[in-house]
Amino acid sequence: MTTLKRSVEHLKGVGEKSFKRLQKLELKTLGDLLLHLPLRYEDRTRLFAVHTLEIGKSVVVRGRVQHVEEVKKGRKMLVCQLHDGTGKLTLKFFNNIPVHLNALKNMEWLQCFGEVRWGFNGFEIVHPEYPATLECALTPVYPSTEGLYQKDLQKFILRALNECEDDLIEYLPENFLQQFGYPDFHSALQQIHVPTNSDINPLAIQRLAHEELIVHYLTMRQARQQAKRWQAPVFSQNKTIKNTFLNALPFKLTGAQLRVIAEIEADCQRNQPMLRLVQGDVGSGKTLVAAMTALSAISNGYQVALMVPTELLAEQHFRNFTNWFAQFDYQILFLTGQLKGKAREQGLKRLTAGEIQLVIGTHALFQEHVQFQNLGLIIIDEQHRFGVDQRLALRDKGEQGESRPHQLVMTATPIPRTLAMMQYADLDVSIIDELPPNRKPVVTRVLSAQRRDEVIAKIHDWVAKKSQAYWVCTLIEESEVLQGEAAETTAEMLTQALPNVRVGLVHGRMKSAEKDAVMVAFKTHELDLLVATTVIEVGVDVPNAGLMVIENPERLGLSQLHQLRGRVGRGEGESYCLLIYSSLPEMAQERLKIMRENNDGFVIAEKDLELRGAGEVLGTRQKGQLRFKTVNPELHGHLFGTVARFGDKLFAVAPENVPLLIARWQAAAVNYVEV
Repeated sequence: MTTLKRSVEHLKGVGEKSFKRLQKLELKTLGDLLLHLPLRYEDRTRLFAVHTLEIGKSVVVRGRVQHVEEVKKGRKMLVCQLHDGTGKLTLKFFNNIPVHLNALKNMEWLQCFGEVRWGFNGFEIVHPEYPATLECALTPVYPSTEGLYQKDLQKFILRALNECEDDLIEYLPENFLQQFGYPDFHSALQQIHVPTNSDINPLAIQRLAHEELIVHYLTMRQARQQAKRWQAPVFSQNKTIKNTFLNALPFKLTGAQLRVIAEIEADCQRNQPMLRLVQGDVGSGKTLVAAMTALSAISNGYQVALMVPTELLAEQHFRNFTNWFAQFDYQILFLTGQLKGKAREQGLKRLTAGEIQLVIGTHALFQEHVQFQNLGLIIIDEQHRFGVDQRLALRDKGEQGESRPHQLVMTATPIPRTLAMMQYADLDVSIIDELPPNRKPVVTRVLSAQRRDEVIAKIHDWVAKKSQAYWVCTLIEESEVLQGEAAETTAEMLTQALPNVRVGLVHGRMKSAEKDAVMVAFKTHELDLLVATTVIEVGVDVPNAGLMVIENPERLGLSQLHQLRGRVGRGEGESYCLLIYSSLPEMAQERLKIMRENNDGFVIAEKDLELRGAGEVLGTRQKGQLRFKTVNPELHGHLFGTVARFGDKLFAVAPENVPLLIARWQAAAVNYVEV
């Protein structure tokens, strides 16, 4: 066993308490310790003159002790005045005052270390370390936890570095290192944990981040290769059923839909599990593509499971599929938490017996008592709303011997190409990049909050024409309580301002049944205006709702704004999105300008990546699916586009190094394949 895999429990100096604290930081092996990078570095290599001090900087200062006094007014403390000839520095102690008083009162000179701040009498340091010795190099400061001191972490990491020295092997090609000017793996770790001077080589950290990104890609690509070792049902194409289905539709499919359907059909005609992600902008017709795929599976004698994140969306899909499949003798089960008692028991019994061809539902689908006879296809809508364990639990229900069902996952959140290559290296990706010809672009306007009365008047006129509208409230805070209160206040204001308008309210604090009831009332036009938080970002199709007002749009990312705007523009008439801002800093101006000028979600996603950076886009839009040890997406986002190329090259020129790299990092990548 390589020393990198050795438990930290066996490292000299790690006792029972330290071991538990290291576990809290997910530092289980010596390799984990070595990849635990400093948050910052302290400069203890030189003395700083008082007149050069900067607030917030931690420094070593040496001076003559000129005054030591215990102050008893207010909060009891010990004050020590230090002079170095260039200025005066105040040292303050609030704890263990007798100990410090006894030590300092007999000192003539004192050398101490601490963080400088500005106090009543000028520069001061609270609870400085003393005596402080000068070091020969920068001192790393690591992420820690309660009870685990920096000196202990530093000591453990140095010991791990010594013990693992022979196993810190370079697995990346020499020409790769030369191209970027990177040190080798061992040297990079040495430079990061044991810097030899007062400068840190930024390429040492970037080199580790680049390797981790490549390992993430390799992990997902390897998972994809291993998944193809499984068998899968083969769906032959029944042209009669396919044409019957298409001819009954009141519209023609777009070229993009037909292209993606052909890609899926090619997958399903092979005896390996399909793993395909379909990206499509709001309203591009992903659901119809899913229906065609389901039709292919069912016509070949297999069952299909369609899982969506909300009951409301599940109900919408149930109605659509019921209408589309009405001409066929297919049985569809609507399975959510609301299906109870005998109806639920009977439905599950029929599903197990193979009498149900298509089941549409929410998280209820992967529960243990839901069993299939012959599950051949899994479709997951809005895939980022589900945990990987949930998706795998559903997939396992279709596992029979060496065979697994095909998987089709869909998202209406366009993903920039560089991020898609990273996150979905284990899936084939199809893009529906064309909207139906009857879809009119949403007209977007940017207005100051001072024009709120004009907007309210527009809603009055809009509703008078028998049309419906949304009013979306946003807050900087993530709190659903605060967002709910803001939405409630807005709903009350609009109810008073528009007495003839039927106003509904939806927010995150409401129970699912309450939200669904309001949304159904809005869909059936029992309500004219829906006031909501961003919970409607993924919602139902209400063609009659052609006006959306979004308050404080400067607080949201571009992709989220585009998703919200996608709730309108589904009918035949003109649709509008009014963005009412309170303040408009420079970046917000740029974002709202992009929204006003673009309706293409993929263009908007790329612009969002440019403006906000990979970290924020991944973190807010993709539910934190990428977890890294050394990668800071804000600093290393420019490397994302290089990863697939170098990962593929490594597979080609040094495939024996791939498992060694993966083992070294134990990449915590979230995959769509369980290997």
